[in-house]
Amino acid sequence: MGPDVERADTVHLPRPARCSVLLLTGALLLTACGSGSGSGSSGKSATAGAQAVTFDNCGQKVTVKAPPKRAVSLNQGTSEILLSLGLADRMVGTATWTDPVMKGLEQANAKVPRLADNRPSFEKVLDAEPDFVASSFTSTLGKGGVAPREKFEELGVPTYLSPTDCEGKDNSGDGDGSRTKPLAMDTVYREVRELARVFGVEDRGEKLIARLKSRVTKATSGIRAENATVLYWFANQESPYMAGCCGAPGIITNALGAKNVFDDSTQEWPQINWETVADRNPDVLVIGDLTRKSQTAETAAKKIAFLESNPATRNMEAVKKKRYVLLSGQAMNPTIRTVEGVEKVAAALRAYGLAG
Repeated sequence: MGPDVERADTVHLPRPARCSVLLLTGALLLTACGSGSGSGSSGKSATAGAQAVTFDNCGQKVTVKAPPKRAVSLNQGTSEILLSLGLADRMVGTATWTDPVMKGLEQANAKVPRLADNRPSFEKVLDAEPDFVASSFTSTLGKGGVAPREKFEELGVPTYLSPTDCEGKDNSGDGDGSRTKPLAMDTVYREVRELARVFGVEDRGEKLIARLKSRVTKATSGIRAENATVLYWFANQESPYMAGCCGAPGIITNALGAKNVFDDSTQEWPQINWETVADRNPDVLVIGDLTRKSQTAETAAKKIAFLESNPATRNMEAVKKKRYVLLSGQAMNPTIRTVEGVEKVAAALRAYGLAG
């Protein structure tokens, strides 16, 4: 994920009566408290007429007994997928935002309570009485985050973790993980497809995927940027997080045929000193323009001011020529907005005469 040092508020154990309270308040929990995985292969839930969905998700079998009515999304990426699928009326909370909501989703997003700008506490999420919890990152839905998945599932609340953060990725270290194989947009599209299936809106999912694919095709049509080198800076000016080879920035770079100057690192966001950055001397600097406040130099304006004043960077070719591309944090994360990243970097390479 984009580097994130925010921690959840102190995680409180749920109130002893939490499980029964949830069941009695009318929230449509998808599995009975403590019941395990629920229905078998018949595809039918205990609720007459409801269609169960069972699938493997990041090494866990997940059963959702009926389309959720009270979903909580713990990351902006999953929130924007659900909002794009027209599911605002079935959401009771969002959290962990790096940017303003995606253009066109403002009205829908305004209908959904924001539990926290960063990570909410486990208790805060439970107070929303969710019947389904989705997350973009293992660091959010895991130990040290809001809570491990098991904590929700013990209360009968199914969880979903984006496959973009677990498949072909090792999250066992202290950082943002490393890729064992390059991420592809197909994995993002699968996330859309799986979430659409959970909510019973498969047609909407396919239409969203078709629109995203069409945008990528249009953005990359005829581009030839194999001679262009690019660097992606997400956050932090003291020990900056730069993109390694194979996450969402890798999708952008590969779609355009360009080269990431730090494609020799499989880490998602390695921290690299400025002398090394200057030595790599990329043609273009792709800069995260974030609105959160958990790191230094979050906004693009602060990043650019630093680049143009720092002795190690001010003489870089891209800095002297002001070859900057400003991206939202979500466009630099593995989300549906990675497509936005493809579009904006492609347009910039063309504008800077680096696209052939």
